[in-house]
Amino acid sequence: MLSGEVVEIADLRYTPAGIPILNFTLRHSSQQNEAGMARKVECEVSAVVMGPLTDRTKGMSAGNAVKVSGFLARRSLKSTHLVLHVNELEII
Repeated sequence: MLSGEVVEIADLRYTPAGIPILNFTLRHSSQQNEAGMARKVECEVSAVVMGPLTDRTKGMSAGNAVKVSGFLARRSLKSTHLVLHVNELEII
């Protein structure tokens, strides 16, 4: 589970097969314990929502707090850039 703020959201688009896709950027900030010490963690994560789950994003806009879970995959076969593919999404 990863939580954060939506900082950028793209327009909803569709694959040639008609599957809806929504890309957005999530800014995460938290404090984590590492090797017995507190560590501040901040990052921006590229994320994508596909299929029926895009219905949950209709009210989502920049500035919304969200909780997501999913898996990481390369943006494309030739890219080393990772994208979070969202399987669960909750706008909080």
